[in-house]
Amino acid sequence: MERIACLLIGYAFGLIQTGYFVGKFHHDDIRKHGSGNAGSTNALRVYGVKAGLITLLIDVLKCVVAAVIVSGLFGGKNPEAVRLFRMYAGAGVILGHNFPFFLGFKGGKGVASTLGLCIMIDWRVVVAAMIVFLGLAILTKYVSLASLCAYTTALISMIIFGQMGFYHMPQKYLTEMYIVFGALTLLTFYRHRQNIVRLMNGTESKLSLGSKK
Repeated sequence: MERIACLLIGYAFGLIQTGYFVGKFHHDDIRKHGSGNAGSTNALRVYGVKAGLITLLIDVLKCVVAAVIVSGLFGGKNPEAVRLFRMYAGAGVILGHNFPFFLGFKGGKGVASTLGLCIMIDWRVVVAAMIVFLGLAILTKYVSLASLCAYTTALISMIIFGQMGFYHMPQKYLTEMYIVFGALTLLTFYRHRQNIVRLMNGTESKLSLGSKK
């Protein structure tokens, strides 16, 4: 029951479609431009650095806030499962962000919200993923490639740190947490399927900080 509640709470926060609202501020629909999604990278490409940073920050924070709420609601009864509850809340945020019902289930890709989730799970995972993301983004200018590799790094790091005993959780909770994050990783690859095709064909757009609609 707690897991379902965490998912629903997370989904409600995921419905805060920052990129879409930023587009409305510009009297526009961000989904009609760039990559066609309402995420922070597209906000950066379409409206500039300020819009991209605002979208990124809020998309991260909505996952952090959801995780804090479920920790307070359910963590006291089962402290060993706090990280697992946060994982479900984060999964709900990502689902709400990617598939908002009031926008025809067409939102973002959930990478920024996943950063918020990882912050609430383990800072070491964040460090590992950010090193990979920044390194690849700077070297290749392909945000999609950097995001996918960072997501995979986060999953691997989480499993390694969990099995090393850093999370102080029973193995059944650890395994469940890995499965949920693994499912989110697969979802991210699916959401980036067109980017993957363009990367393979050499036609993927490179990030340009100077572009502004």
